[in-house]
Amino acid sequence: MSSISIVGLGNMARALAGRALAGGNTVEIIGRDRAKAEESAATLAGATAGTIGATPAGDLVVLAAPYPGAMAVVREYGDALRGRIIVDITNPVAADLRGFVVPDDSSGAQEIAGAAPDDAHVVKAFNTMFSHVLAAGPTEDRPLDVFLAGDDAQAKTRVSEFVESLGLRPWDTGELFMARALENVGLLELGLMNHSVKHTDFSLGITLLR
Repeated sequence: MSSISIVGLGNMARALAGRALAGGNTVEIIGRDRAKAEESAATLAGATAGTIGATPAGDLVVLAAPYPGAMAVVREYGDALRGRIIVDITNPVAADLRGFVVPDDSSGAQEIAGAAPDDAHVVKAFNTMFSHVLAAGPTEDRPLDVFLAGDDAQAKTRVSEFVESLGLRPWDTGELFMARALENVGLLELGLMNHSVKHTDFSLGITLLR
């Protein structure tokens, strides 16, 4: 099992923390509001509260804050992230939902990798899943798929093992440049939510035909 530091106090952070603890992982909750981090940790049996900017306890550091905040956290942590696996779950979508707040030839994950120490490994994951769907977990006839992208094979293996500990299915999509495609899937889901599905009780995944 894994040691996880989750940076963020929102719905996705809580959903990931709950499933991680149920899967036997150790979990540290980190937020800029220390009191809220402690309160969040107290509602999750076994979780601890960390301090923003201090060296995270987890080998996997999950960025569960909105993209601008996630970038700020990576810059603030600096060398404290050396050698860590950084799991980027953000979707850097513009406010008008017509594009992204990152350069056209990049992605949120690639920008985060550029801001992180050279020996940290960024893996894109979980950005195509709504928080309440993650919290509910899979059912017997409905597996939940998590798509990954990253440049380091060992880091992706570690994140895949973490995904499996949550009862979910990891799918490796390739190197970190594929984060661009995954972030477009996140935007696609928002389009579906607004124009056809009309709710967020859905997930996108893989159906193997043979």
